This record gives sequence, C-alpha cells and structure tokens, in this order.
Amino acid sequence: MIATCGSAQRSLARAFADRDAGPVLLFVEGSAGLGKTHLLRGLAELPGTPDVARLWWRCGAAGGGPEEDEAWREPTLLLVDDVHRADEDELRRLRRVLAGMEPGSAAAVAYRPEELPVPGMPLGGTAMTYPFRLTVLRDRLAPWDEERVRRAAAEVLGGSESCTAEAVSALRERTGGVPRAVVDLLAMLREQRPAFTGTAAEVAAAGVPARLAELVLSRTYALSPAHRPLVWAAAVLDGPAARDELIAVAGLGAVPGGDALLRALESAALAELGEGRYGFAVPLAAAAVRDTVPGPVRQDLHRRAARVLRRGQPVAWAAVGEHHRAAGDYRGWLRAVEKAAESAASSGRHQEAITLLERTLATPGIPPQARARLAPLLARNAVTGLRSDQTVEVLEQIVRDADLPPAVRGELRLDLGLMLSNQMGRFEEGWRVLEVAAAELREVRSVLAARAMAALVTPYWPGASLDVHRGWLIKASAAADDSGDDAMRTAVLANHVGLAMSWADPEAWDLVARLPVQSTDPACVRQAARGLCNAADSAVWLGFYRRVDGLLAEGRELATRSGAPYTEHSASGTRLLQEFWTGQWLGLAKRCEEFVADTADMPFLSSDAYVVRGLLAVAQGDWGEARSWLSQRGTFGTENLPVPLGATAAGAVIRLTLARQEVADAAEQARAAWTVVAEKGVWPWAAELAPWAVEALARAGDTATAHAMVRDFAQGLGEADALAARAALSWSRAVLAESEALGEGLPDGLLAAAETYRKAAAAYAELPRPYSQALTTECAGRCVLAADAAVGGGEAGDGGSDESSSGTAAPAAPAGSEGPASSPGPACDRAATASAIAELESCAQQFTDLGAVWDATRARALLRTRQPARKGRPPGRPSHSDQLSPREAEVAQLASSGLTNREIAATLHLSPRTVEQHIAGAMRKTGALSRRDLAHRL
Repeated sequence: MIATCGSAQRSLARAFADRDAGPVLLFVEGSAGLGKTHLLRGLAELPGTPDVARLWWRCGAAGGGPEEDEAWREPTLLLVDDVHRADEDELRRLRRVLAGMEPGSAAAVAYRPEELPVPGMPLGGTAMTYPFRLTVLRDRLAPWDEERVRRAAAEVLGGSESCTAEAVSALRERTGGVPRAVVDLLAMLREQRPAFTGTAAEVAAAGVPARLAELVLSRTYALSPAHRPLVWAAAVLDGPAARDELIAVAGLGAVPGGDALLRALESAALAELGEGRYGFAVPLAAAAVRDTVPGPVRQDLHRRAARVLRRGQPVAWAAVGEHHRAAGDYRGWLRAVEKAAESAASSGRHQEAITLLERTLATPGIPPQARARLAPLLARNAVTGLRSDQTVEVLEQIVRDADLPPAVRGELRLDLGLMLSNQMGRFEEGWRVLEVAAAELREVRSVLAARAMAALVTPYWPGASLDVHRGWLIKASAAADDSGDDAMRTAVLANHVGLAMSWADPEAWDLVARLPVQSTDPACVRQAARGLCNAADSAVWLGFYRRVDGLLAEGRELATRSGAPYTEHSASGTRLLQEFWTGQWLGLAKRCEEFVADTADMPFLSSDAYVVRGLLAVAQGDWGEARSWLSQRGTFGTENLPVPLGATAAGAVIRLTLARQEVADAAEQARAAWTVVAEKGVWPWAAELAPWAVEALARAGDTATAHAMVRDFAQGLGEADALAARAALSWSRAVLAESEALGEGLPDGLLAAAETYRKAAAAYAELPRPYSQALTTECAGRCVLAADAAVGGGEAGDGGSDESSSGTAAPAAPAGSEGPASSPGPACDRAATASAIAELESCAQQFTDLGAVWDATRARALLRTRQPARKGRPPGRPSHSDQLSPREAEVAQLASSGLTNREIAATLHLSPRTVEQHIAGAMRKTGALSRRDLAHRL
C-alpha cells in the first residue's frame, strides 16, 4: 500500500555496488503515519544484494539490536526503526554500532522527528563523531498528493465509481495526505453501509480512524490540565490558526498561552502548519479531540471562537455562524448566515450561498422572521446561479407558510416560478406559479410585480401563444416604468429582445442596441448580459450565424463580470447549436458530452447539448444513441423542451422513423409536433421540423395536411427576415412537389422539385449551413435521376442484383429515407443527368468531410445505382479477395453503427438478404466476432 522511496533504494544500493566504497548511513525522517516502517521493509527487499545480511533493530523493544562485535562481520544492511523510542543506553549502543560500520555495509535509521528528545538529533543530545569514510544521508518522507491518494482509493475501494474526484479531494484534505490515515479512513469507507457513493459529505461523516484518534488523544492528555485548553482551542477552530487566536479562544493569558503552545508543539499534539500558523498535522484529528471536550467547556470555546473570527478581515461569516450555533447562540448563528450568504452572492459565489441557505432553512424550528429574511436570499441566488436539487423543495415548503408576510411570499413564489421554468423545465407548473406571483405582487411591490410579468413575456415555453406573451410585455413595461428601477427596466428589455428576435420583429436589432452594456450597476449588467444571450439564441434559430459570435462574446463577458453563471451556461448551449448548424463538427460530440457532465445536477440547462449530440448521432448512423440523446436520456420529459429545441428534436425523430419505413408513426409524430409550434405561433421555430413533417404526411398519403402545413408556414413567416426558416420553406415546398410528381408520374414535376431543392440549397449555402445544403443538394440530384428513370433513359449501372426496386409509386423521400430506384434507361437530357451526378458526388464528399457517415453512404449508394458502367471494364465483378469491396465496406460501416439489416437495406437500396450476405462477408474478411467487434476491426 505504501510505496518504497526510490531515492533511498538508490542511495543504499551504491554502498553494496562498490565494496571499496565507504559505508552509508541513511536517516529516514517522517511523522507518525508517513510510512517509515513500510519504507524499511521495502529497503530490506533491496534488489541485487542476495549476499548482504539483513539485521533488524526496533528501538524500545527488549533485547533489540545486534551485538557490537557481530554487526559488521560480513556485508550487512542494518534496519533500525523507532529511534525516537530509544533510551540513553540503547542510543549509546546504537552509536557504537554505527561508528563501527565497515565498507560494503549500510544502515537505515527511521524516526519520528516530532518525538525526538532533542529536536533534529536522532542519536541523542551529544553530537556523534562519524567515521571519515561514512556517507551520511537524510530522507524526509512527505504526505501523498491527490494522485497518490486516488490510486490508494482505487486499490482499497476496488476501482469502483466511488473513487470520484470529489471524494479524493476530500480524503486528501481530511487526512493531510498522511498515508496511514488515508488507508485507515478508506478501510472505514469500504465497510460503510449503505455503500459509499463517493461524496465529500460521506468522507466528512465517516469519523476518525481509531489508530489516529488514540495517537492524538495520547499526546493531548499527556499535557498538563493547564495546557490542554490550547489544544482544545485548535480542535474547535479546526484549521491553521495564529498564536494569538489560539490563546484567545483557549481563554488563556499571553504568557500561560504561549507556554501552552510550546508544550503542545513539543509533545506533537499540535504542529506548525505554516509560518505562524498552528493546528493538527492530520486535520481529521481535530474531531477526535473536540469530541472529548466537556460540553460546557466546548460551548465556551465556540463562543470565544466566534468573537475572535469576527475581528478578522474579511470576516469568515460562515465559520462565525457555525461557532455561534455550536455555542447555542441561534440568533447569532442566523445573523451570521445571512451575512455569509450576502457576502458570497455579492462576489458571485452563488452556489456557496445556496448550499448554506438550504442547509439553514432545512433546520427545524427556524423563527418565521428569520425565514422571511433568508428564504428570498436563497431564491435570488438560486435563480441567478446554478440551483441545487433541494432548492425547489425548500421554496415550495416555505411559500405554504401562513406566517410569511404577503410581499415575501409573492417574491418567493416569483423565484420559484422562474426556477421551475428556466432551470427545471417544468413549464406548465412554472407558468401557473408566475401568474399567481404577478397577481400577489401587483398590490404590494411594483418592482417585483414587473419582474414576474417580464418572466411571462419569455416565449420559449410550450403552451401560451405569441399574442399572450405580447400582452404580458405591455403590462411588464408599464410596471417597470412605474417602479422607476433601472435594473427592472433592463430586465423587461432583455425579455423584449428575446420575444422580438424570436419572430423576427424588424425592430429587434434596435432593441438589442438599447441594452445598457456600459452600465456600472451590476444588476443592470446581469440583465444586459441575459438580453445579449437571448438575442444570440434567437439569432441562431433565425440563421444569423455571423452575428452570433459577437453577441455571445459580449454577453458571456458581462455575465462573468456580474456573476451570472446560469446565463454563462445557457450561452454555452447556444454555442453548441451554432457549431452544429455551421458545420463545426470536429470534436463537437465530445464538447456536448462534457457540457452534459458539467451540468449533471441541472440537466435542463444542457438540453441544447443533448439535442445537438442526438443530431450528430443521426448523421453518423448511430440511431440507438440518437434516440437516447434526443429524448434527453430520460432526465426530463421532452414535451417540456423549449419550443424551437423541441421542434428540432421532433424533426430528427421523424426523420429516423421514416428511415425505418414506419411511415404511420412518423405522420402521427409530425402532427403532434406541428400542433405545439402552431399553438405558439412563432413560425421561424418550425424551420427544423417542417421538411420532415411534410414528408411524413405526404408519404402517409395525407397530402391535404401536408399542403396545410406548407401554407401555414408561409403565411406565418410573412415578410419576416428569418433566413433559416425561408430556406426550410423552400425545402418543404420541394418535398411536396417531389411527392406529387412521383405520385402522378410527372418527370417535369420532378425537375421542378429539383429546382426548388436547389433554391433551398443556395439559401443554406448563403447562411452558411453546409449539412442542410448537402441534404437539399442530394434531394435535387435524386429528383433529376428519378425524372430520367421515369422516361426510360440512362445506361445500366454497376449495382446489378444488389438493388431492390421500390418502383415510383411510393413518394420519394428527402435525404434520410428510401428514394426511388427505378430501372435506368436512355437519358432524356444527358447534360442534366450528368449535372445531377456531379451534385451527388459533391454532396457525398461534403457529408464525408463533416463526418456524416450515414448520409455519405446513402449518397454513394444512390450514385452507384445510377452512374453508367465504365467503358472497357471486363465482364463480371472485380475481385476483392480478402479486402472489403466498396459495398461491403458501406454495409459494414452502417452495421457497426447499430443499424438493423432492414434499416441498412432502406438506406442503400438493397434487399435485407443482400445486406446480410455483405455483413457476413465483412465479418469473415476482418475476423470480427460480432457486429460490435466489426466496428473495432474497421
């Protein structure tokens, strides 16, 4: 468990390597628990010294040590332990033995420096005369760092998930890295029931190992009763403390207090932890001493500790509060808690304030007046910062308190509504709470009433229509003006920005310019930061990608400066969306996963990352993972996603469902998702849903509803400057045109649909959105080839019997589902066909460059079924011997992503049996044992 010191090994090894060299004496110095005995045992196993005798000498043990005349009769390694326990006679004998060391021999002498009778002199108070040829070295053992503690934790706890960074940090802090204390505490955690899960709280609650407790108590109670209070004071302060602080808390005068500190250091009950700072070498030991102090004495010590700490600058109010509480002064405790929370909030440490206030308010018997002061402080921090899981529950309990003043209850209800909506995704419940809060506060506090109304302006939540939000904007603006509060006016403006940008109001950018980004008021700055990040998020959905960078950079800088971590995190989600749409896919999946991990205690905040990760999985053909990510991995209901994000996720799920040929289910999903967007009335948010919803209904034969969707989408957009939505509208019209042309067998209709797809592709290229551009380009090429096939043109391709013809009766699907695969014939327009093939080759390369494996494979498969055979190729298929053929490689790639044979067949226009044969061939050639193994082999 405790590793041998490499430098000590090397030092002694040199003594035995050269028998003509002088002997070596190594002093091994280390406080209790640092592993001196383990080190000596490691030295006893010194490699390369089979002929060297080993002699052990444990000082203080009866009959220990060799006789002087026999110690060095042959090359010898003398291992001496616990020299600090040797009496005068044993020290004299040891000095004579060491003085008689011969060349080719060595000795290692271990001791605790804090227990030596004369500090710094392990062999007694008289200086030893060392032989001329003797090399004397000293090795000081040091505590473990966090990495070494982590390895020990993994060894003791079995490498389980409980070896968290949080647990390792707590272990290192509580034990001071002293190996013996680390190992003993880990043993206690291993036997803990219920099983240890890896939290710092569990480490703190584990208690003190018996070996450590006995050591520190024996040293403490070896002191005289007059000196013990100083050690008790150190236990109560529980951390490095200055001399005068210890003396004041102990209640001793300057002279007796100074004497007590000297005695405590001499007995090793305390240690000097830094210049002028004293405490326990192992922080965990403080609890063992504290538990032995009589109750009345302990309360007096805590009372004096509170007074001493209040004189510090800055005042550690949280620690002051704990001392007041331990002293039984509950009023002083609550006052200190309030000051600590205010101090933490003012410096942006919101989570620290939240934790402290939650713990305090959860204590039974808090007086109503104290709850009325502390609860609003908790709510404000929770809304601004990153909530803990307990905050909502605490607030829900407090707002039911009949003794709360109405103004306080209304304020708490407001913050509870904001948390339910913004941080937990419980929109419907949050909306109701905010409406009640607005009504309660209208009569008592106009500033907070304006804040509640401003919250109801935010349009992202499902349910209320755009007109309802506009109505609340009028009320909120009036209330903010009446309040005369600049921060509240800015809050309303920030939400006005989000509302106006969402539906592409022509005045939206002017509203953004009005945000007071130069304000010196931190409250105004926080609201301005939120307004900029609202604008950035809306700009992403509208397609103004080039303007997003500036908005996010300024918004995040203001959020950091004013202490608004929630705004910072929401901006990070917006950045992930922008990177997906603009094709910045390199490392994007990892960035999404890291963001989800960083916000694990508040999964709604990472909903952007979940959806982006799901979209990537769709494009990569990892459909099982795609559904998991798009459904937020079960962290909360997807029906509670913000409307634009929910529409995007729904579009991706519909696309997957269509690719699996489950057309009826896809149509039902499309109707449900479209209803949510239509009820909201913010039509730019339909952009990521419309093409897939229209396709699902068209393929299901519900062309009337598909037409109604396109019509409503166009009317809803009107003349709005929503670039992404206009491109999606062209895409949706093209889908409808393609479906109708295929259904009626009209080649000209297919060519017209191709032109509409190209219009959408050009619009996406302008944004830029390379993935959407490639998808619509693929659709255009597919339409031209289908028109060519419909008139019987073209030459035979090289697909041969691999193709499964679906005919032209079923409507074609935009990229992501099975397209037409009619038998090719002579081209009606060879130039158009050649152009379409070039388009497909280009978009296949775009897909490949992005990392869209599924899309690239599908595009290449379409090319293979349509490209004419090369002139001069010998008859029959080329031989690939033990190498994968291009078709086998495509099938294997999709199979290793998790697609079923049926899904692969739909993507590549093959029969399921052909797919099965290709997978068998790929597994045989690569030696793969399963589909999962195939991914590694590839």
